[in-house]
Amino acid sequence: MNLLLDTHVALWALSDPGRLGSDIQQLLIDPVNAAYVSAASVWEVEIKRALGKLIAPDDFAVECLERGFDELPIRFDHAARAGALPLLHTDPFDRMLVAQALEEDLTVVSVDRAFGAYGVRMLEAGA
Repeated sequence: MNLLLDTHVALWALSDPGRLGSDIQQLLIDPVNAAYVSAASVWEVEIKRALGKLIAPDDFAVECLERGFDELPIRFDHAARAGALPLLHTDPFDRMLVAQALEEDLTVVSVDRAFGAYGVRMLEAGA
């Protein structure tokens, strides 16, 4: 299964995996599955950390790669799709994740059910 981790899921996986459901924890350690972290999530973490709204590792991107997560860059087709989405969700980072999930045929792992309004496949992340 190809998974796209919402920002909070990637943070939990790195620092507090007990917040993830046991089924999600199993999916993340199974080498058959690919778990992607979007460049949008790294951008979101860095902005919120700089504003003092989030405590996160200084090397979040490096830790994601060391954990075995795959990097998902933002491409032109992702940006165009995000811009064309209906305004069902106003968070620009989440809108990018929706666009990437749709373009790349990924399953979003999140506790935010707003992704479902866009018809993306989702897995509930919480324990």
